[in-house]
Amino acid sequence: MASLETMFDVRGKSVIVTGGASGIGRAYAEILLQQGARVCIFDIDAEGLDRTVADLAEGAGQGGEIWGQQVDVGDRRAMAMAFDAVADRHGRIDTVFANAGIDPGPGFMTPDGERNPDGAIENIPDSQWDRGIEINLTSVYTTVKNAVRHMKPNGGGQIIVTSSIASQINESIVGTSYMPAKAAVNHFVRHMAMELGAFGIRVNAILPGPFITNIAGGRLRNKADRAAFERQSLIGRIGDVEDIKGLALLLASPAGAFFTGSLIVIDGGALTRMT
Repeated sequence: MASLETMFDVRGKSVIVTGGASGIGRAYAEILLQQGARVCIFDIDAEGLDRTVADLAEGAGQGGEIWGQQVDVGDRRAMAMAFDAVADRHGRIDTVFANAGIDPGPGFMTPDGERNPDGAIENIPDSQWDRGIEINLTSVYTTVKNAVRHMKPNGGGQIIVTSSIASQINESIVGTSYMPAKAAVNHFVRHMAMELGAFGIRVNAILPGPFITNIAGGRLRNKADRAAFERQSLIGRIGDVEDIKGLALLLASPAGAFFTGSLIVIDGGALTRMT
């Protein structure tokens, strides 16, 4: 029988986290690093990237390594080059967290229940819609494509995609393109699990509910904005990034070996209340 240490052993594994300079992505990077993985963070925010790498380096586990590359996940050429750089440095790529995402703009309602004309469909700039789809959906395709390019020759790996409970409901205070992008991500994850299982590559999605992160300018740190989401929770609070670390480690480790094509909700029961 495998020990707990063996089941959750990720020591020496080569890991990429997109959007890893803050929030949920940073939590993914931190827990894998603490357990001895070699982690590379991709993020467009150069200053935040440097700060996060410096902060996390102090908590590296035995054999752990943390470094970063400034990458816009919407830039396909830059993404391919960044993946190649990780493979060159680590010798392989074992686990990829396709995490980068944005709230593309205001929804058509405010948290106070008032109509928000800036989020009305007729007023949404096309560029806002396009960027939301590019980062929340197309970048997942780009990330998975590059991950598979390196994982197939090495006999497999794990891909974990950050989706959202917004993929299964409609949120009036979230930018309009966010929900359809995340719904498409769910279908893409299941489709990739079907295609890639034969090559030893597991593909799963984590569907967070409301978490305190920097998305949408970190608005959930604002008490008034947070209250609307706290009312949805069955346990009276929204998520802290510490809450997601255990799930990330499970899916990235041998303990998660029988998960693939799964859409795993972690939301404090919010989706249960809303449905």
